[in-house]
Amino acid sequence: MAANGNNHGAGPSPAGRRLHQPPFSEQLPAPIYFRAAAMPAAASYPHHRHPWGEFVYSYSGVMEVRVGNRQYLAPSQYGLWLPPEVAHQGFNRQEACHCSLYVSAGLCRRLPAVPCALTVTPLIGALLEQLRQRPPRQPYSEEDARLLQVLVDQLAATDCAGSYLPGSDDPLLGRVLAMLEAEPGDHRPLAELARAVHSTERTLLRRSQQELGMSLTEWRQRLRVVRAMPLLEEGRKVESIALELGYAGASAFIAMFRRLMGITPDEYRRSRQAGG
Repeated sequence: MAANGNNHGAGPSPAGRRLHQPPFSEQLPAPIYFRAAAMPAAASYPHHRHPWGEFVYSYSGVMEVRVGNRQYLAPSQYGLWLPPEVAHQGFNRQEACHCSLYVSAGLCRRLPAVPCALTVTPLIGALLEQLRQRPPRQPYSEEDARLLQVLVDQLAATDCAGSYLPGSDDPLLGRVLAMLEAEPGDHRPLAELARAVHSTERTLLRRSQQELGMSLTEWRQRLRVVRAMPLLEEGRKVESIALELGYAGASAFIAMFRRLMGITPDEYRRSRQAGG
């Protein structure tokens, strides 16, 4: 799933979504429970909360989760951690395959107390993939229970990335982020974006660092990576994606993608196909 917060993406309209119900409402079948599911495009879970924690990871596509007025999403190196009793709503714009690891409240003490993106290390990724290929059956065997506990231990030890694609309640910066989300290929320079919201380049630079912890250029590149992932998984050509996202050609897009993801777009595509 994607694990990053912003407060300006609207997501699919409620009328256009296919509503899926959460699998549990009162108690878990086991202290740690794993579940994988395929979601069609424009699907959603209703706004809900539960007394256990939940780690959400997207094998393909991008799951989005709204917590309060913030919206979280993440590329494949991250999953989203939701502590117990956090009200949230999940949805996806395009077809996605994701999993949830449910963790009873008593086992959540070493995990973050706030929603955040957790880095998926190679070991965590391998454990999640093994569980997807061979989901444990109820009642869990001792071996399966140990494997799930190892996964929780690894999640507790991994880095908390906060929000990969953070948002802002700032009225000026928030409007700029909303414009870029609506049109990721918008290549207007910062000065033009500032004028569009009746601000200055200096003001936006300062507020970007204060509110996002990064430059607006970095945020824009992260947005383009997140938007490129499902297009790559669909089989779109890299050059076509690059043009759609505002690049003059494929080379600059490939360089940006490699810098942020550690692999090229084609390598990302092959890795998702191999995992699928």
